[in-house]
Amino acid sequence: MTSHGPLVDPADVPHWMSKLVEGTRDLDVEMFRGLAPPDHVIARDAAVLVLLGEGPDGPDVLLLLRSDALGSHAGQVAFPGGKADEGDDFPIGTALREAAEETGVLPGGVLPVALMPALYVPVSKFLVTPVLAYWHTPAPVRAVDPAETAAVARIPLDHLANPANRFMVRHPSGFTGPAFSAPGMLVWGFTAALLTLVLAVGGWEVPWDTTDVRELDVAWRSTRPEE
Repeated sequence: MTSHGPLVDPADVPHWMSKLVEGTRDLDVEMFRGLAPPDHVIARDAAVLVLLGEGPDGPDVLLLLRSDALGSHAGQVAFPGGKADEGDDFPIGTALREAAEETGVLPGGVLPVALMPALYVPVSKFLVTPVLAYWHTPAPVRAVDPAETAAVARIPLDHLANPANRFMVRHPSGFTGPAFSAPGMLVWGFTAALLTLVLAVGGWEVPWDTTDVRELDVAWRSTRPEE
């Protein structure tokens, strides 16, 4: 498992991000041990880019909405990222390459600042390493391939932290986890779990109603009123 912690001195990032970068050093690996792959499973390495920048509404994070036409994870919100390719400087090279391919992010404008512990995603059998990065020179982003990505958006952290936009969702399988409402998007599953951790470690989280549990299909439809 890839080690975790800061890649730069936390003092060298904007003050609003320094607590998050420093906090990656002290993440309790035991929290993530249950998210390691089972002994009999061969997990594939993957990485995602948790890219934070300063937008017109304060610090924000880059997310993408997967196309409804995809065979897996269709219509879901995700961080840019994907599986490691041969020759990648994993995990940072993987995360930057995938972000460029999916959203048009220019790697030269991105500073990787920390690694978070790898998380196992059972549905895809990926062991995913989140790469935390500061977007010091933002440039326009877009859905590079509409067949794979329906939309790309910078979502303010204040919006995600707002209790009015937070609740729990229940999957038909019985799984219950945190979720966020964003314009035209329902963020749940792996992405919501990682955002929950980012908000908590970074000091942005405020109390919210964890007893508000909504059925996944109902919550999902509520973000797509045109349907």
